[in-house]
Amino acid sequence: MLRIDIISVVPELLESPLSHSIPGRAVKKGLVQIQVHDLRRYGLGSRQTVDDYSYGGDPGMVMMVEPVYNCIRHLQAQRPYDEVIYMAPDGEILTQGIANELSLKGNLIILCGHYKGIDERIREHLVTREISVGDYVVSGGEIPAALLADSIIRLVPGVLTDETSALSDSFQEGLVSPPVYTRPAEFNGWKVPDVLLSGNPRLVRAWQDEQALARTRERRPELLK
Repeated sequence: MLRIDIISVVPELLESPLSHSIPGRAVKKGLVQIQVHDLRRYGLGSRQTVDDYSYGGDPGMVMMVEPVYNCIRHLQAQRPYDEVIYMAPDGEILTQGIANELSLKGNLIILCGHYKGIDERIREHLVTREISVGDYVVSGGEIPAALLADSIIRLVPGVLTDETSALSDSFQEGLVSPPVYTRPAEFNGWKVPDVLLSGNPRLVRAWQDEQALARTRERRPELLK
């Protein structure tokens, strides 16, 4: 069973995304275990402080090394972890290949940054992998962490009702997905392509492959390199 432990200073941001839809069903089926940890439980002093001003005088608060260290070491004392992942703006860009790889792991820790970031010593000595969801900055790592977790969880065998569904997702074969249609076959004069109504799996597959390639060439040509 895949276990994902997420460390956050705002755990409430993760409650809804990970307790509904596919992640929620995966947990109910007993296929995935998700545990969100409030970093403030490991904070320092009576105020459970987890951040401080940065050395050098730059504006913004920085997450302190000691609370993060204590939390990660507490988790690692209970079980071995395959990766300690930090959601970092300058990390490797999340791809379907990375999601596939991580879905085969047993235990993962995901650390959510906040404020101005985390003490660099955390990255140097505790984190084993850094992942970004894109070249932009958001308020914290919680939403990126939920995105990463969702991309992993849906690939765990048994999570999706039709396990072959994930195999046809965009980027699984280095291409974006072809167009999809459902009933009615005609609406407002807009028709579903005849080939999809033909009942011929070979022709349908050939059409889908052709459309996926054309759409990738038009919209994401860098994938073809």
